[in-house]
Amino acid sequence: MSTKRYTNLKGLARNIRDTLGTADTPDTKNYFLLFAYNGTGKTRLSGEFKDLGKRRIRGSEEKARDTLYYNAFTEDLFTWYNDLEADTDRQLLFNTNSRFFDGLRDLEMETRIREFLRVHADFDFTINYEDGYVSFSREVQNREGAETITGIKISRGEENMFIWCFFLAIVQLVKLEALSYDWVKYIYIDDPISSLDDNNVVAVACQLAELLKDCQIKTVISTHHALFFNVMYNELKKESTASRFLSFDKETCKYIVKNTGDTPFFHHVALLKELKKAADSGKIYTYHFNILRNLLEKTAAFHGFDNFSACIKLEDDDLDGVIYARMTNLLSHGNHSMFNPVEMVDDNKEIFKKVLIGFMETYKFNDDLFTGE
Repeated sequence: MSTKRYTNLKGLARNIRDTLGTADTPDTKNYFLLFAYNGTGKTRLSGEFKDLGKRRIRGSEEKARDTLYYNAFTEDLFTWYNDLEADTDRQLLFNTNSRFFDGLRDLEMETRIREFLRVHADFDFTINYEDGYVSFSREVQNREGAETITGIKISRGEENMFIWCFFLAIVQLVKLEALSYDWVKYIYIDDPISSLDDNNVVAVACQLAELLKDCQIKTVISTHHALFFNVMYNELKKESTASRFLSFDKETCKYIVKNTGDTPFFHHVALLKELKKAADSGKIYTYHFNILRNLLEKTAAFHGFDNFSACIKLEDDDLDGVIYARMTNLLSHGNHSMFNPVEMVDDNKEIFKKVLIGFMETYKFNDDLFTGE
């Protein structure tokens, strides 16, 4: 498994561009799939990638660009007007000055967005291009039959899904080589899902993969969601996809990028490897108990137990299974920050090792995963 280290995110952004090349570069990848935990720098990386594609236009103060991106800034292009006085006509305003919305009026956007949105939502919408807003409606059943309620406010999750489908409709236009988007050479998608249940995550990933297949535009997708990452990896053509795991080493202040290989990345295995590595090295920090509790909780839920304590191995000095469960509960409630790590005291390190090793003995994992880097 190859590993590369970068002192800053700009270096990684350059490597991603080199890996993808351009549409006519031979022996390059079409997709760059990146997994990283929240707080690692995914959104900043998308900004560095976008900025590398900016070129000043000769004789003008304007800059040409080559990247269509979806990240936290994309959602900020939309804001709510809630009609606080009459409380009847809420509108989702969009920033018409953004190049993101170039030429939408003539491109049948409503039809394109509905094609994607109908999979995930039951509301309808209309776009007012002149004044730059979207209004929503929903059909409800009452005693007289069906009634359409207009000017409604949709939930935050529905709003995120609408904006996401808006973006997919634009990607479709890019794929169809619409003149308004002929400047797009790369698509960069950062964490498209933030509040979806697992079933919708799979649907979103499959929908995106289907849209990107046979697309000539090179695409980067970064996410903190393991299930989304795995579905995308399996749906895209593997020989055309570079899949990487990004982390940040607090001791060396370097970004580490590992090739995930042919095996899809598993979030729980990555967490367990980090805990095992910490236990072996003796550098065990307080936040490691939070990660251990996370694994115990998920394992208990998977096996149908009511409490995570059922996954803690009974020891000779704790035959009732009370002491280590209570200590794990206590030590995982410390609001420990991963950004300001504090090393555990020796007694707590021993408790951590005992619970972790007991867990790994009870629930067998592939030993090969814990050898080497």
